[in-house]
Amino acid sequence: MNYRSTVTLLGLPLVHIGIGTGQQSVYKRGIARGWIAIGDIAFGVVAIGGVACGVIAFGGIAIGAVAIAGLAVGSLALAGAAFGVVAVGGAALASHAALGGLAVATDYAVGGLAIAAEANTPAARAFFDEQALLATVVSLMDYAGWLLLLLAIPLVIGLLHRRRDKTGS
Repeated sequence: MNYRSTVTLLGLPLVHIGIGTGQQSVYKRGIARGWIAIGDIAFGVVAIGGVACGVIAFGGIAIGAVAIAGLAVGSLALAGAAFGVVAVGGAALASHAALGGLAVATDYAVGGLAIAAEANTPAARAFFDEQALLATVVSLMDYAGWLLLLLAIPLVIGLLHRRRDKTGS
């Protein structure tokens, strides 16, 4: 499936959905490039995909200013394995602050195993409590499954449209 909106800005479509296709027993990955990009591989301001690169990136692997994924690299990284300036995840490695089961950072770390100048101290906990965005993110982690479901809805709709187009219904 390949959908590009007719609306463009600076030469990029507002929305580009690129979902791969299987032809002759070979799967060809879909690559999406747009302001909002959704695909197997996605590049955009908002990118959603198996591999996503963008200012805000969601995916299996995500790279961005804000990256949310299984493996995330970004200024703010939220993932099973998160690497960034501030990282939150099962394994979080950060240049400034980390929160997770394994939390390693230079300044602040809170977690099961925390390594930092301020590790599992009141100052480290206060850092995360005082950051409104981080406090919101940590509270949203309780609803991560529902948020992922919301992200999956456009992909499911695209696949249903593709199936309907193939069957001619």
